[in-house]
Amino acid sequence: MNKVVNNADDAVRDISDGAVLMLGGFGLCGIPENCIQALVKKGVKGLTCISNNAGVDDFGIGLMLKSRQVKKMISSYVGENAEFERQLLNGELEVELIPQGTLATRCMAAGYGMPAIFTPAGVGTEVAQGKEIRNFNGKDYLMEYAFDADFAIIKAWKGDTQGNLVFKATARNFNPLMAMAGKITIAEVEELLPAGALDPNEIHTPGIYVHRIFQGSAYEKRIEQLTIRKAHQ
Repeated sequence: MNKVVNNADDAVRDISDGAVLMLGGFGLCGIPENCIQALVKKGVKGLTCISNNAGVDDFGIGLMLKSRQVKKMISSYVGENAEFERQLLNGELEVELIPQGTLATRCMAAGYGMPAIFTPAGVGTEVAQGKEIRNFNGKDYLMEYAFDADFAIIKAWKGDTQGNLVFKATARNFNPLMAMAGKITIAEVEELLPAGALDPNEIHTPGIYVHRIFQGSAYEKRIEQLTIRKAHQ
């Protein structure tokens, strides 16, 4: 099976209006920048986006919010985005806020083939409204369903032509969990290597989970700053 595609446009070619997408990243780290730009260019609408955060106004998912492509956001942290706030307050955007650990575990459950999880997080709060609660050993737990995403779109540091992935530092956040969870997983990488070039002991996501892979370009990496120590006088 040939998993390598030419570019981001090719990778997102069959994402259509109304799709449910998982998008990797944490803050400004590990964001699939090339695929997001391709989706903006493609102009698909009515998207449901599952992501830890909603980007910022001119970067990441913020670009899709600006072009009004997102119908619903399922997230944990949504600050630092004025357009997100405007759409939410005006009733233009559906938003489901869930605890960060619950977000991660619902991704994991989807990857493991589990239909639901039980968690104490959210019990007794607005998060629990309309959801089933069960008591185990005297403690209440909230039932949360595993996510059901059409596509998982992630970003890794290195990958090979078989789809094996290595993440760098903080970019190893929601990306590995989401890679397991999508019906179709698209990975963009900074460096694409031949099969067998990666040390098996360093692989974070096995290629079995990845359906499409390509080498991205022009990553902004806004979180990284070059700091040089001043020379001694």
